[in-house]
Amino acid sequence: MTEAPKFTTLGCRLNAYETEAMKDLAGQAGLGNAVVINTCAVTSEAVRKARQEIRRLRRENPDARLIVTGCAAQTEPETFATMPEVDAVIGNTEKMQPDTWGRLAADFIGETERVLVDDIMSVTETAGHLIDGFGSRSRAYVQVQNGCDHRCTFCIIPFGRGNSRSVPAGVVVDQIKRLVGAGYNEVVLTGVDLTSWGADLPAMPRLGDLVMRILKLVPDLARLRISSIDSIEVDENLMQAIATEPRLMPHLHLSLQHGDDLILKRMKRRHLRDDAIRFTEEARKLRPEMTFGADIIAGFPTETEAHFENALRLVTDCDLTWLHVFPYSPRQGTPAARMPQVDGRAIKARAARLRAAGAAQVARHLQDQQGRTHAVLMESPRMGRTEQFTEVSFDSDHPEGRIVSAQVTGMRGTQLTAA
Repeated sequence: MTEAPKFTTLGCRLNAYETEAMKDLAGQAGLGNAVVINTCAVTSEAVRKARQEIRRLRRENPDARLIVTGCAAQTEPETFATMPEVDAVIGNTEKMQPDTWGRLAADFIGETERVLVDDIMSVTETAGHLIDGFGSRSRAYVQVQNGCDHRCTFCIIPFGRGNSRSVPAGVVVDQIKRLVGAGYNEVVLTGVDLTSWGADLPAMPRLGDLVMRILKLVPDLARLRISSIDSIEVDENLMQAIATEPRLMPHLHLSLQHGDDLILKRMKRRHLRDDAIRFTEEARKLRPEMTFGADIIAGFPTETEAHFENALRLVTDCDLTWLHVFPYSPRQGTPAARMPQVDGRAIKARAARLRAAGAAQVARHLQDQQGRTHAVLMESPRMGRTEQFTEVSFDSDHPEGRIVSAQVTGMRGTQLTAA
C-alpha cells in the first residue's frame, strides 16, 4: 500500500486552505512517499523558518521526496532549489494544478526541471479546485479571492500571489450551500486582499454585493464571517450588511499597519489615520457590538518615537481588541528594505508596548462581557467563540459545531467562562 504524502503548512489561513486542496490533488494523482512543505514569505524570518523546517523534515524522512511550494518557493525558488534536502520546487500556480501532481506521482519531474515556477503575474484566474469543509468541525473557510494589486513598500506577498483574482459569486454560493448541507454553522470568507473581490469580474461587483448575495441565497447559513479587510475599500453594501444582517458576525480584522500619516504614506497605504478612526466609529454606530482586530507594524523604517506614539494611540482611538503586532524586519526585494532602518532594540521595545496595549484592550473587552448572554459556536466540547470571536470556556460538554446560548459568568486569562 502506497504511503500517503505528508504535508506541513507555514503561514496564513489561505496557505492552510490550499494545503487541504493539495492533499486532494496529491491523493487523486496517487502520489506517495513524499513530504510537501507549503511555505510563507511574509518576512525574512518566515523564509528562515522554512529552511529550518525543510532540514528537520529531511532528517525525519530520509527516503521521501521533499517538495517545497508556497509563497517563499514562488518568490525565491533558487533559495530552495540549491538546498540538498529538496527534490522539487513548485510555484503557487503550479501547486493548484492537477497536472503538476500527476507528473510528481509519475516521477516525470527530473533533475533538469525540478523547479516548476512560472510568472505569477501572468495568472488571470483563481484556481478552480474547491474543497468542502476545511477548518474545524464547526467552522469552514472559503477562498473567494487571491493575489493583490497594491504595492505596499514592506510587502513581498504580491510577488508570491500575483495580481488580484476573484472567484465568481455563483461558485462561492454553490460551495457555501454544500458546506451548510454538510452541517457547518459558520463560514469564513478568506483571501489575500478580500475587499478587492470583484474588480476583475464582469460588472465589477464589490465584496458587499457578495456578502448580501450569500445571505440571501443561503438562508440556512447561521453565521457568515469575514477575515482581514482593508477598511478604506469597504463599500456601501458591506456597510448595509453590517447594519442590517445579524447573520454577518460583528467582528472585523482590519489591515491598518500603522497610526501615523507620514509612516502610512511611506508604507504606500491607501488610508490615513483619520480614515481608520472614522470607519470604526461608523461601523459601531451601525452595529454597537462590533469588535475589531488589526495588524500593526512596530518599527517601520524612519519611525520616530512620535510616529510610534500615534500608532500606539490608534489602539484606543479605534478601540481595537485583537491585535496582531509585527516587529518590522526588512524583506529583501521591497522598497522599505532600502529605507533607513530603526534600531532593533527599539523595534522590540515598541512591539512589546503595542502588545501590552492589546492585552489591556482584551481585558477591558472581557470585563465588559460579564453577565451578558452570547450565541457561542462550539469548537470543542468545552470551548467555543462568541459572535465577536471571543473564546468562551465551559464547565460541561456541548456538541462540537452546535451554537449554544450561554451567559458569561467570569473570565480566565484571555477567555470568558460560562456554565
